Amino acid sequence: MFEINWIIERIKKGEYYFSKHGDQERQNDNLTIAEVEEALLGGRILEQYEDSGRGESCLVAGFTEAGKPIHTVCGRRGDWLVIITVYIPRPPKFKAPYERGEK
Repeated sequence: MFEINWIIERIKKGEYYFSKHGDQERQNDNLTIAEVEEALLGGRILEQYEDSGRGESCLVAGFTEAGKPIHTVCGRRGDWLVIITVYIPRPPKFKAPYERGEK
């Protein structure tokens, strides 16, 4: 189970990294590392995911200082935060940053 305070501490200490997939998705949505950090520092956990073979993870929704919504799926490797994927939430998957759309 993830706690938002643990995620915030990892970001503040620089104890995180992007997975290869996460960094590619970040670039696909033209998101900077600073924007992802801003969204995580002010974010909230929307969903917790059980271990599906790669460890537990969670979905964090947050906003940049400019108001851009960002979703980040976070995992843990030892004491480090791993950014598994990151994207801008859009329909149909999400109606709004905090609300799922059609599945």
